[in-house]
Amino acid sequence: MEMTELKAIQERVILVGVQQAVGDDTEESVRELGDLAETAGASAVASVIQKRERIHPGTYIGKGKLDEVRRLLWETEATGIICDDELSPAQLNNLQSELDCKVMDRTLLILDIFARHATSREGKLQVELAQLRYRAARLTGLGNSLSRLGGGIGTRGPGEKKLEMDRRLIRTKISHLKRELEEVIRHRELIRSQRRRAQQKIVALVGYTSVGKSAIFRAMTGADVLEDAKLFATLDTTTRGIRLSGSQEVLLTDTVGFIRKLPHHLVEAFKSTLEEVCCADILIHVVDSSSTQMEAQMQVVYETLHELGADGKPVITVFNKQDLLADRQTFRDFRAERSILTSAHTGEGLPELREAVADVLRSQKIYIERLYPYEKAGVIQLIRKKGELVEEAYQEDGIFVRAYVPESIYMNV
Repeated sequence: MEMTELKAIQERVILVGVQQAVGDDTEESVRELGDLAETAGASAVASVIQKRERIHPGTYIGKGKLDEVRRLLWETEATGIICDDELSPAQLNNLQSELDCKVMDRTLLILDIFARHATSREGKLQVELAQLRYRAARLTGLGNSLSRLGGGIGTRGPGEKKLEMDRRLIRTKISHLKRELEEVIRHRELIRSQRRRAQQKIVALVGYTSVGKSAIFRAMTGADVLEDAKLFATLDTTTRGIRLSGSQEVLLTDTVGFIRKLPHHLVEAFKSTLEEVCCADILIHVVDSSSTQMEAQMQVVYETLHELGADGKPVITVFNKQDLLADRQTFRDFRAERSILTSAHTGEGLPELREAVADVLRSQKIYIERLYPYEKAGVIQLIRKKGELVEEAYQEDGIFVRAYVPESIYMNV
């Protein structure tokens, strides 16, 4: 009997974007859309960018470009198109009707990648909730299997009943997922409150997607986490303890990467995960120094931090991937406390990064020099546990201590 080899069919797609202003980042955004498509397992065979003052409300692009896309679909044997912006239900239906092919937008593509990479229960719940909300907003009576809603005799049919049933099922599922997610969030908040009571300091890695956050995390903690050059290789947050100089210990958290044109409802869906950023004491902003879009990516990160309410926290900016640069350059982020050049793969700059974190933590504490009588030696254990003990010298009349202590215990030492 002859064996038949089954191969997965790779989708071939055409990327479509609209440039609304001269010199904007549309071309780079469409290139990034191609990277997203590749991450999702598709192959971008062509791209079309239309220059127009505003996006067409009915079909996203104008009639002339629609004809061009239709021709490209035939020439390249593409199976569908991906638009660089989020499509309205009307735009989605009209494009499907005009082009007779699969139509996707940037949001749907990101959700597909999220679904592939979610591993924790919370991550999977967040992805499913976001997907259902996306679908609910696009349920209309205009699909091929549904009847058109309209006035007059003969317009009311089983199709509309199916539509209402779909809506009810989605609403029920969304409510169920929300309850499940609330349980997970309560558990996460319990862990956070325990950390606050223990006065554990949290340092969060933030940055644009695919800049090397997970590589930095692995190099600093030794944790076995995925390192991948593809976009959104890491979706679920990971936290590990690390020891800094002066016996200081902190929790280091790796977070999901940011990206341009990330829809607000996706930020809302992943808010419980992204809140790790808001709870952090220090942010390490990882930047890909080898990227031609470095400045634009940094701006996206700061805008997202502002949207999350996490701006104003101490920031250490790490210009990563120095090993990929042919010539040494000077990099500086004037919005950060410190700027450090690193390479996660060679280890360059990582000792300086640890020291920078320790320095920022010290700046949040109060420096003391005191002589404790031997009967009060227990106070030193409190300093060692909650602060940073720099020097401990045993003398005839007591124990001399130099240390940095948090304000919460300053009055007790």
